[in-house]
Amino acid sequence: MRSNLSSKVQHTQKNAPGELLEKFATTLRADFRFSPLNVLVLVAVFVVGLIVHLILHPFSPTAVLLFIGSSLLLAVIFRLTQVWESVLIFGTADCLFAYLQLRPDSEVLLVSVLVAALLAPSMQIAYQWERAVVLRFGKFRALRKPGIFFILPVVDKVARFVDQRIRVTDFSAEMTLTSDTVPVNVDAIAFWVVWDAQKAVLEVEQFEDAIILSAQTALRNGIGKNDLANLLSERDRLGSEIQKVLDEKTSAWGITTQAVEIRDIIIPKDLEDAMSRQAQAERERQSRIILGTAETEIAEKFARASEHYHDNPVALHLRAMNMVYEGLRQKGSMIIVPSTAVETMGLGALGGLTAFGREMSSQDRRDAAPGSVAEDSETANP
Repeated sequence: MRSNLSSKVQHTQKNAPGELLEKFATTLRADFRFSPLNVLVLVAVFVVGLIVHLILHPFSPTAVLLFIGSSLLLAVIFRLTQVWESVLIFGTADCLFAYLQLRPDSEVLLVSVLVAALLAPSMQIAYQWERAVVLRFGKFRALRKPGIFFILPVVDKVARFVDQRIRVTDFSAEMTLTSDTVPVNVDAIAFWVVWDAQKAVLEVEQFEDAIILSAQTALRNGIGKNDLANLLSERDRLGSEIQKVLDEKTSAWGITTQAVEIRDIIIPKDLEDAMSRQAQAERERQSRIILGTAETEIAEKFARASEHYHDNPVALHLRAMNMVYEGLRQKGSMIIVPSTAVETMGLGALGGLTAFGREMSSQDRRDAAPGSVAEDSETANP
């Protein structure tokens, strides 16, 4: 709640004065909205009055200054205050001052002040997305639609310009305990819209604050009913539950809560580290289980393969020779084969026969060419 209030204060400080005045005009403290159009009407009435005064009376610098100064002064005052009290008080004071300065030629100025002070605030404008709630003598009079409309001076009051667009409100629940007694901070946002401006203004004092406080209460209740695991994994479900609770409460106010979304769930740092270690240990356990399962499956496959080689030495020899061949395919590789495996595959006898065959072939070539043998011996012993 404190973070929300501080953010609102900072946002208000950054707003321009014109935006602040516009926001003030839409609250219950203002009686009307004094927009640039109202300023234009007020100045126009004084200009017309000045022209009429110059036609009826001789030119007077004092009269010109009074007309122009009165129009500017009243425009600034009405723009800043936007209440009927300021209209009556400052309008009367201006009339008295004008009468004292221009008597007995002050009748046009007096009429100009009276008409401008009553006519300019009576012209009101509601924007396309707004509805204006008008009260007369404190009772509900009408709900004005977008566009220009008029109110009676002093007796009518525009209680509120209600924005009927979809609004987004952020709220939070700080240090709230879950069902398994874990303190968490949860931030959420609510999407809501005012569909009945009359109910929202007349039945709820400040419906924006009511929405925020109700949402915070619903969020805290939702957190207390769930443990931390469900809170982290089922955000959508929690948001739907809060939305239903809010909608049931705000429907009587002419407000519909369309959706609630959980933005962030913050847990204590120590608990976060513990959960991280727990997740790491769980992953390690899963990896060991997967490795053991793979070893078991490999052993089963080897056991099934041995059944095919049992009582089938030819297949076993072919498999052994294939293994040796696969190993010798790589350049520079050397394979050490146990003697029992050599005897089983007959590799030793095969190698001896091959060497003996090569030696006999070499001897036959020497006997067939004695000259070459002598030359070879001479070359070998010079």
